[in-house]
Amino acid sequence: MARTGRPRGFDRDAAIDGAMRLFWQHGYEGTSLDRLRRGMGGISSASFYAAFGSKAALYREALDRYLSSHGRVVAPLHDESLQPRERIFETLQRSARMQADPTHPTGCLVTLSALLDGDEDDVVRALTARERASNRNRIRQCVEQAVTAGELSGRTNVEGLASLLDGILLGLSIQARDGVSSQILTTAIETADALWDANRAG
Repeated sequence: MARTGRPRGFDRDAAIDGAMRLFWQHGYEGTSLDRLRRGMGGISSASFYAAFGSKAALYREALDRYLSSHGRVVAPLHDESLQPRERIFETLQRSARMQADPTHPTGCLVTLSALLDGDEDDVVRALTARERASNRNRIRQCVEQAVTAGELSGRTNVEGLASLLDGILLGLSIQARDGVSSQILTTAIETADALWDANRAG
């Protein structure tokens, strides 16, 4: 008789870590229930649903795990003790290093989900869209604060500069997934830093 149920010693925490990596590598749609179950030691469908409720519910937990670990690279955007410029460029530098790290799937789970997934559950799509919007808003706030503080010229196109910097943050993910090294990504960020200087007041 085929074995059913959870394998002895089923580790739910480790299962979420494994699911996070699968979703990160393959996207929500590309990560089938069968692939998830195999990654958890071959648990049955019934045991999977008993443990996590649904694939979408597991994705939420996996996304939370990502945001509280690898996704912490964007934490400087929320650090009010840093100057606006530091908040943006420290985030970009950390993101470049993390996303090109070969010890885990390259790129960013939050960004790649917009590319790897198509008609997935609207609730699932909204989860990562919300995170991207939050980062975009934080970057714009940093640029606005720099203009208000006199660091950047009052003639600075706030929306344009913020959109460019957000585009760089998102673009790191695509380039890292394509195998671009962290050194080259860092060079691109340094070029963007020079553009910030070009908008300095005075």
